[in-house]
Amino acid sequence: MSNYNPNTYIQAFAALGEYLRQPDEQLTQLIQTEKLHNAWFTPENIQSAIDAIAVNLTIANLKQWLEQYPQNENKQPKSVGLILAGNIPLVGFHDVLSVILSGNRALIKASSQDARLIIYLLNKLVEINISIEGSFTFVERLQNFDAVIATGSDNTSRYFEYYFGKVPHIIRKNRNSIAVLTGNETREQLHTLGHDIFDYYGLGCRNVSKLLVPAGYDFTTFFESIEAYSEVGNHHKYHNNYDYNKSIYLVNRDKHYDNGFLLVKQDERLASPLAVLFYDEYEHLEAAETIINSQSDKIQCVVSVTSLKVNNQVVEFGQSQQPGLGDYADGIDTMKFLADL
Repeated sequence: MSNYNPNTYIQAFAALGEYLRQPDEQLTQLIQTEKLHNAWFTPENIQSAIDAIAVNLTIANLKQWLEQYPQNENKQPKSVGLILAGNIPLVGFHDVLSVILSGNRALIKASSQDARLIIYLLNKLVEINISIEGSFTFVERLQNFDAVIATGSDNTSRYFEYYFGKVPHIIRKNRNSIAVLTGNETREQLHTLGHDIFDYYGLGCRNVSKLLVPAGYDFTTFFESIEAYSEVGNHHKYHNNYDYNKSIYLVNRDKHYDNGFLLVKQDERLASPLAVLFYDEYEHLEAAETIINSQSDKIQCVVSVTSLKVNNQVVEFGQSQQPGLGDYADGIDTMKFLADL
């Protein structure tokens, strides 16, 4: 890791971005066949994830991001254990990028759900610049680490705290995203909101799992505006979840809306089951802000076209799954954490 040179590494990642924007036959083949290993990873979803990464990997974007943090080329690299999630394609890439560009070494415990893509991309990075080879290694078990960034569920976080509590750490738990509607949205805006709900079949922590709507909200225009996403209902795993939740609501006589591929149900909870969107009503915008701020530690981002006084990141409709380099998971500045090690 004495090879660490911020500018050289930036150029390598920018070259990787260029490659992702113009993939060769090998990457195209991987995108097509990944669904054989993980049925949720359709070619469309992988392409979306790659596009979201590639747009950030330019020299200008990377430099602008990194100049906020102290650069120390003589810094002794720390070994940072990474436990990556596997809910959506390449979801752990930003953590790997952050560790390498901070001049540290990544010990990567990839998810069994999403190992092939991240391995392929990092091998391609080494092809671009061999000096990066020593800055990461894939491991089956984390050991000899100086710090840890672990992403998991509320359940696994307890184990993470137990095992990694004695070293500097970032431990991420379950989060969901929420959208605030005012009732004045255009059809086009509501259609765009469909991306926040349905991209990656709703499996990401940046996916909208709940709506806050004004009291007495009429869902007709909302349903008409998202009709174009009906294709999700053709995915067998998604459809199984839809059928399962629908049967429960019917048996329990729970009031809900149903458009044939999405169930919408009033519920106080934030995290909805797959193929279900929860909603709650508010009397005035301040009440919606209060609801959000009361559970901000469970919310990844807020999707809205109206300005809100909330503690979480607010993004425009359609932007929840397009995070920038500085849009850190759980609002914790990963790069500052790594720079301070």
